[in-house]
Amino acid sequence: MIPAAFDYVAPSTVDEAVRALADAGEDAKVLAGGQSLLPVLRMRLAAPTTIIDLGKIAELRGVREDGDALVIGAMTTHYDVQRDHLIAEHAALLARTTDTVADPQVRHRGTFGGAIAHADPAGDLLAPALALDAEMVIAGTGGRRTVPAAEFFQDFFTTSLEPTDILVEVRVPKHTGWRAHYEKFNRVAQAWSMVAVAVTVRTEGDTIAEARIALTNMAPIPVRATAVEQALVGQAATEETIRAAASHAAEGTSPTPDGNADVEYRQELARVLTGRAVSAAVTA
Repeated sequence: MIPAAFDYVAPSTVDEAVRALADAGEDAKVLAGGQSLLPVLRMRLAAPTTIIDLGKIAELRGVREDGDALVIGAMTTHYDVQRDHLIAEHAALLARTTDTVADPQVRHRGTFGGAIAHADPAGDLLAPALALDAEMVIAGTGGRRTVPAAEFFQDFFTTSLEPTDILVEVRVPKHTGWRAHYEKFNRVAQAWSMVAVAVTVRTEGDTIAEARIALTNMAPIPVRATAVEQALVGQAATEETIRAAASHAAEGTSPTPDGNADVEYRQELARVLTGRAVSAAVTA
């Protein structure tokens, strides 16, 4: 199907993009990689009056260091995140998660910031951003502001972005030397996750010194498995310890039943996948 007619704007700076959004009004849409927006347009589930394409804004691409943080431009593709040496060294969880996103074609076109701003509860990158305590840098008509991941995701496909806001970059605290794993369960290859678990841990010898764990598709937004984290810290990384900690994974979750799984099944998946993910992380 052909999308409804719309005006097209391709700004070359963030400021131009923000002004274009403000001029276009609430019926405008931002185009990043387009992997979610274009199918919606073709099915006419959305009919924006204006599309603002961020593809020509060079400052929105790339990964750089800024003290104790990595700064990832919102238009950096999944493919570039996969291959970046800074991310591999300081944020291994993002590299491991991005390896699982969709298929090579999507990873070459889809963008890191676009996936986060889309805020699909089954999307793979939201939980790692939460687990790593990432911060979103947002540009709007009132200037720039920074919002932590724990406040950025608000509901199904809903974030703290205002209609005239653009996600500029994501700041990720360095987790140098931390081990990581992303475990996902889906019915068929390349499909959305029914449930997934993002884990990064810091070990001292055979002991888990720190743990960060977040769950995908176990609520309208990504959620931290704090009970599991607390049960792991200070404990030896044994199979028994990990299994006992993982039994708490579903606490405080509110998964939505659908044609793939009911609530109880998803909660059991969370417990099983958390155990697998932690075991894989500590042996990585």
